[in-house]
Formats: sequence, C-alpha cells, structure tokens
Amino acid sequence: MATAARTDREPPVITLPISGMTCASCVGRARQALESVDGVASVEVSLAANSATVHSAERVPGLSELVAAVRGAGYGVETETSTLSIQGMTCAMCVGRVRDALSEVNGVVEASVNLATETATIDALPGAVPPRALRQAVTDAGYSVADTDTEAVSDTRAAERAAAVTALRRKAIASLAAAALIMAGMQYGAVPALSGVSPTVANIVFLVLATPIQFWAASQFYRGAWAALRHRTTDMNTLIAVGTSTAYFYSVAATVFRGFFEESPFFGGHDAGLLGHATGTYFDVSAAIIGLILLGRYLEGRARNSTSTAIRRLIGLQPNTALVIRDGEPVETPVAEVEPGDVISVRPGERIPVDGSVIEGTSAVDESMLTGESMPVEKAAGDSLFAGTVSGTGNLRFEAEKVGRETVLSQIVLMVGQAQASRAPVERLVDRVTARFVPAVLAAAAVTFVVWAFLAPEPRLLNALLMTVAVLVVACPCALGLATPTAVIVGMGRGAIRGILVRNAEVLEVAHRVDTVVFDKTGTLTEGTPRVVALESSVVDERELLRLAASVEAASEHPLASAVRQAAEERGVAPTPVEHFEAVPGRGAVAEIDGNTVLVGSSAFLEERGISLDGLRAAVDDMSARGETPLLVARGSEAAGALGATDTVKPGAREAVAELSSMGIGVTMLTGDSPRTASVVAGQLGIRDVVAGVLPAEKSEAIARMKASGRVVAMVGDGINDAPALAAADVGIAIGSGTDVAIEAADATLTGGDPRDVAETIRLSRATMRTITQNLFWAFFYNVILIPIAAGVLYPVFSGQGVPGALQPFLGRFGFMNPIVAAGAMALSSVSVVTNSLRLGGGGFTSRRGTRDERTRTPAARLAADRSEA
Repeated sequence: MATAARTDREPPVITLPISGMTCASCVGRARQALESVDGVASVEVSLAANSATVHSAERVPGLSELVAAVRGAGYGVETETSTLSIQGMTCAMCVGRVRDALSEVNGVVEASVNLATETATIDALPGAVPPRALRQAVTDAGYSVADTDTEAVSDTRAAERAAAVTALRRKAIASLAAAALIMAGMQYGAVPALSGVSPTVANIVFLVLATPIQFWAASQFYRGAWAALRHRTTDMNTLIAVGTSTAYFYSVAATVFRGFFEESPFFGGHDAGLLGHATGTYFDVSAAIIGLILLGRYLEGRARNSTSTAIRRLIGLQPNTALVIRDGEPVETPVAEVEPGDVISVRPGERIPVDGSVIEGTSAVDESMLTGESMPVEKAAGDSLFAGTVSGTGNLRFEAEKVGRETVLSQIVLMVGQAQASRAPVERLVDRVTARFVPAVLAAAAVTFVVWAFLAPEPRLLNALLMTVAVLVVACPCALGLATPTAVIVGMGRGAIRGILVRNAEVLEVAHRVDTVVFDKTGTLTEGTPRVVALESSVVDERELLRLAASVEAASEHPLASAVRQAAEERGVAPTPVEHFEAVPGRGAVAEIDGNTVLVGSSAFLEERGISLDGLRAAVDDMSARGETPLLVARGSEAAGALGATDTVKPGAREAVAELSSMGIGVTMLTGDSPRTASVVAGQLGIRDVVAGVLPAEKSEAIARMKASGRVVAMVGDGINDAPALAAADVGIAIGSGTDVAIEAADATLTGGDPRDVAETIRLSRATMRTITQNLFWAFFYNVILIPIAAGVLYPVFSGQGVPGALQPFLGRFGFMNPIVAAGAMALSSVSVVTNSLRLGGGGFTSRRGTRDERTRTPAARLAADRSEA
C-alpha cells in the first residue's frame, strides 16, 4: 500500500510497493532510479518489505514519475486498475477536466479518459484510493459516475446510450421542424390572406415556436455550460449556449422593442442584416442551430455506439444459462450463479458456459473463438473446456473450474476493454490544443464582434452579432476529442475479433513503425514439439525398430520420447513392457526387452557402451545435415537403427516471413538451438538473418543491439522463455493458444498461434494510425479554415462584386458565413470523424489472407455476419 503524508514541518513521504527485487544489487538499482527523479530528497528501499520510502524536497514528484523510474530500472510497481463510467462529457475539454481531477487524487498513478467509450481507467497503488474518492473527484469536476461492472454494465450502458440517442433524435426533429415552420412563416407577406398581419404578431408566433426549443431541446447545452462555469472553465456547451442565446435573446428584444430596433441605425430596417430577415428577428437561426447540432450528435451517437460492437460480440459468446446437475438432474441455472465445482451438462451444438475440465463424454469442440483455427478439437475426460466455445455432436459433462471474470473469455473481454480505453501518445498534442481551444474561440468571437461592429456593412451591429454567432457555433473541439479514441476502439475491436489482442493504444502507435521482426524458433515458427520424420534400420525392419524405441521411451518424459511414442502410434506399433528401465540424463535410456538390453539415445551414449556405429554413420550425418536430431537404437551389442526427429515448421510460417518481407520489414530468427539446426529451419522459411545458440538472457541483449542500431524491433515468442526479449523489444508479441491470452511480458498476444498474424498486427497498426492521422488532419483543417471564414475573412474578397448567387445560401450577400450553415458544418465534423474510424471495421482494414479468413474467422465474426444476413 502507498502512503503519502505531509505536514507544515515535514516533507511529504511516499511509500511504493516494489516487486521483482531479489538481492542487494536490486535494492541499489531501485534506489538510484528513484533518486534520479526531480524532487526526491532521499530514498529508503527494503528488500524484506519489497517497498521503497521516498522523502520529497520542496517539489513533490508525481506518483507516475516514481512508478516510471522503478519500471525503467526493470522492476514492477503493482497497481490496481478500476474503470468508471462517466456521464456528461461532450468534448475533448471534458476529457481533460475529468482526467486532471482523477490524477490529483492521492494514490492515483495514472488516469486516462476516453470520450468515445465515456469511461475513465484509473491505475492506483493497491489500497491507496477509496472508490468514493474517485467518484467525488469526478462529481467535483462537474460530471457524474454510473455504476460500472465489466460484465453487467455493457448491456445497461448500451441501453442507456440507445435511449440517449433516441432522445437526441426526438429533440432534433422537433427543433428542425420548428425552424422550418419559422422560416416558412417569415414569407407570410407573400400570402395575400396574411398580408395584413403585422411583423410583431408574426414574431410572437415565432417566439412561441422557438422558446420550447431554446429551453427544452437545448437544455443539455445550458446544463453543461453552467457546470463548466461553476468550475471556472469552458467547453463546447459554452460555445453553443452563448451562440444560440445570442440569436434568441436578440430576437426576443427585437420583438418586444420593435420600434427601437427599427429606428436604430445600427439594427434598423426590415430588410437588413446578412440574412436579410424581413421580420427583423432570428428565431429560425437559434432553432436551426440547435436542431442541426442535435442532429449531428444523434448521428455521432449512432456511429459511436457502433464502435463498441466488438466487445458486445465477445460478451455475446457466453451463454446466459448453464445446465447444472442438481440431485442427478440438469437444472437450467443463470451463469452468474454457477460456482467452481459444479457439474455442468453440455448438449450437442451448445456453447460452453464456463471454463472447466471434462469428466464424462466425448465431443469435438470448436475453439476458433480463442485460437482462430476452424478444426474442432477432440475432447475427452481430463481435457480442458473454455467458455464461449461450441460443443459438436457429443454430450459432455464437465466440472466448472473458472467462472465469472476468471474465465478466459472474460479475461479477453477485460483486456480488450482496457486497451480500448487507453490513450495513444499522439493524444498529448490534442490535449495541448483543446486546453486552450474554447477560451481562444470565445476570444475570437469577441474580437469578431468588436471589429465588425465598426467595419461591417449596415446594419453594422446586427451583422457583427450574427458573425459572432457563426464563430461560436462553427468551432468544434468534439472532432479533435473523437479523432484518436474512436479509431483506437474500432481498430482494437477489429483485432480482437481476429484473435489479435493489443495491450494498449501506445502499442498501435509504435507497431506501425516496426521495420524488423525477430522470431523465436521453437513454438513460434515451429510446432514446438518434435516429430519423427526419418527412419534408418540396419539389423531389424522399421516396425521392429519403432517397437524397440517406443517400448524404452514409454516411461520417459523427454520431448523426443513423446515423438517416438507418437510415431509408433501413428504406424500401429504397440510398445512392449520393459524391465530394469534406467534414464541417463543428457544421454538416453536403457531397458530390457525380451531378455535383450535395448539402448535408445545419442551417438555418444551408444559409443560409451561399446556399440559400433559404422553402419549408421552416413545416415546419422545426413539427418544432422537436414537439421534433424538423430536418436539411435541398439539391441544387445548391435546398432539396430536410427530415428531422425525434428521440430516441424508451422503451417503458414513461410507465408508469414514472405508477407513481412513484402511489407518491407526485415525478418530475423533468434534461437537457442544449434547454428546447424537453426540454419536448416531458416532455409526452409526463407530467413537470411539468423542468430543461434543464445540463452534467454542473451536474447534481450541481441534485441538491445538491434535497437541501438536505429531499428524499431518487434519480438515474437512464446511469452515464457522469451519474456526478457519480449520486454526488451519496442513491441513484444506473444504467440500462443487461447489459454495464454494474459502473458504479461508481451504488448500484444496472438491467441491463434498463427505466425501470419504478426503481419496482420502490423497492418492493423498501420491502418489505425493512418485513420488517426486522417481524423486529426481533418479536425484541425476544419477548425483552421472555417473559424476564420466565420469571422469574415472573405468579406474583402466579395466586397466589390458581391457573393455569387450559388454561394449566397452559405455566405450571404457579403461573404459572411450563415450561422445555420456554421451549425451544420460543426455537426458534420464530428460525424465525419467517427464515420471514418468505422471504416476500420470494414473496408478500412483489409486482410491479405483471402479465403483463409473466411475459413478461420472467429464465431464472433461469423455471428455478426449471420446477424447482418438475417
């Protein structure tokens, strides 16, 4: 637990829990790392307590700085991660305000806030931050917190968002309908029967139509602006509230005091102003602005709801109920009530509800949602089952072992959700811009009014007022705030459906720059289990050779022994019981079979026992030259033959190497195997750069040398023996089965074990970063171009010859942007950003696997396709 205390006389003290220290050297390294942080006066590190006590000077270092220093030294600082569902955020400035409020809570290491998912992810030191402190910080910042449960809240939040979107649609329709009626009513003079109606009566009718829109439909803008004002800040709601209120209250004043406004040289004339409204009021402007902005938020909300479909699909893979055996009978029970130890029945075609082990029955289970492989896996007593997978034609009974959040599927959902809520480093630029955005726009609007109050064509004040409204409503920090998180959410969701689990957004930002991919050999490019691929017999035939070898190896646990037993089983050769079995570590094994002494092992093992290998020497040399491991067999005093075993290359490994090369990425094999074996496998795969014979610790040093030469390196390994190298690389990619989805050393995990997914990961990163770049460019470009236009920079261009007729609906008669057009442009800016991000879920990220994707895509993807077809 971390503590932090401060009095007027004592400097602040912070205690950090540190993991990974094993000796006095570790203590010294951790202490030096912490002492290097600015503001640290002294440090006491305890190996026994696995903690560090940091005494600060006048400048109090942030927890994030201290944690980064410890982790940079190679040790860990355990943190607890919690997620809050935030309500009331509307733009990037809201994101910054909530993040800053949470970061200031004592004990919080880091807080990230995602506008697209409306969530905050908080990393805090264990036990240091009460949940109520986080909620209070959000409330004090002017926002609210909804109950958050990773599993249960998804459907609830989806329903809430759907209801909110429906409300936006209803308000947008009412606002636009009111605006249309007011616009049509302004032409009442063209109707002979209404020619006698005075402008004052007409304006009163327009006031009745516009007032509910201003204070009902636009109420959310006022609430947001008031909350920001209470905290002495501003946000997007401030701009909308000020802009629409300006147009509305001016119109109210012009209605009540019509005589004054008609006679005033600054406002006068029924046919005056950049919009030329004969009634002298602009109720249609305020209603249309509100309606268009609400319409934009409605469209944006629909699109944003689509960004989280990946999570919903994954959650949907788990059944809601399970058939639990109670008193010998299956009882349909909610999955939430299943406990470890319960016996569950699964019928043919049903999904497995929780993780567990088979105790009765057999079935072929489709595990493609975890592994990406379409071939069902045969399951029998003792085999593991995973929630979300689908049983085939057999009946199964299994014992529940992991339920709720402990299942592999729930861990995947949790990992994807946390990754989607993370922030990419590129968002720091957005933070710096948006922190000053709204104040800058308010200042620009004020300058616009002051300047054009003197320089605008008559009536000057009226035109200056309408231009000010246009500046306020055209500005859009929302597009900036949504540019990165929406792309990250869709990209990571797309990856999750393909079995690519990325730890956080920063990984995507780095992976697109990778120019070198380093593969471990065993278990990554190869199957990881040796197989017998060659037989050479001398005094016995091949079946007898296999019988002798399999009989001796029946009691051995060596990987080569398993290969021999499998070869015998595949050829229908049954082993014979042996006597006096003895394993010789590093050499082989010996036993008696049918009264004969049989030896199985290396060449050196047989030669030590006086067995001549003259007749097998050439065969053994050929096996070694092919990268195979020779396993020799002797019966009595004669060499009976040799078996060549090798770790076979994975299907798709050669294609993976070729695809990376075609992308301009260099490929290196890094392995602890002998140079001869490594070179043979590398030759089969088309890899030219090979580093062989290295220990696990030396692998990380090899990665460091590559990085020092200026290369951006991705390391691909099994996540266990390769952990140091995975951690040392710019991007660590763990490749393994679905049970390995939480490998801590890796930045990304490929659940299917297919090396071709490495190229898919990099391609996904490139597509995501390309989308982020596009979004940010258009968001910045939009504001940089349209705000000056709204401020009147085009007036000098059109002041002489006037605005062409085709442009007058947009720029009026003088080159000043129509406030209604400004509102429409602002609404569409956010919609365009979210829509562009959604392309990642479809045509924006195209796999190059061809039909293989259709063959191995996960049930989540197939489920989506089935729903779309339905």
